[in-house]
Amino acid sequence: MEHSPSFQIRILVVDDHGIVRDGLKAILDGHFHMEVVGTAANGKEAIAAAERLKPDVVVMDLVLPELSGVDATQRIIAALPLTRIVILSACDTSEHVFRALRAGARAYVLKECAAAEIIQAVLAVFSGGRYLSPPVTGVVIDELLGERMAVSPLESLSPREREVLHLTVAGKSSAEIGSQLSLSRKTVDTYRSRLMEKLGVHDLAGLIRFSVARAMAPV
Repeated sequence: MEHSPSFQIRILVVDDHGIVRDGLKAILDGHFHMEVVGTAANGKEAIAAAERLKPDVVVMDLVLPELSGVDATQRIIAALPLTRIVILSACDTSEHVFRALRAGARAYVLKECAAAEIIQAVLAVFSGGRYLSPPVTGVVIDELLGERMAVSPLESLSPREREVLHLTVAGKSSAEIGSQLSLSRKTVDTYRSRLMEKLGVHDLAGLIRFSVARAMAPV
């Protein structure tokens, strides 16, 4: 006779690649104490799904359309402070790691990891702990020993400026961005000029190069 598990971890999976979502769902659903209750393909879908489903854990890619994994993490935690975020990413630089952790992620797992590691990370954060892939732990230790917590230029941007940046590199015009964010075209242009000044770039090509280098936009 089968027995019901003593607890069930409800998980939301967020990745813009369907094959990755399916693979993660198969891995996580295969664990006795885990259930994938929903999936999302971009940052905005992730926020909406999290608010609707109220998962215990969100396993989320760092590079997403519409809204980055970092920004989605901040918004999900603001709305659902008890939800734990596990970032699953191919990026292992100190800037990526520290931005995710500052945003509130409780775990940072590299996509090169084995299935057992993502299970371990979910169990760790659900229990109130943290988890870093071993190579990521090395990055964090190197930064701390060097007494330099890498601060990204993105930290200087407001949430609205980051939205404008994300939509700009996605190819949206000022009019389209204004319509999506309920802003005038002039206001969008002001935001864009301000963020370009903060980031030290001078044209759209520079914004795209900046975003790709920092995993805010797909290559």
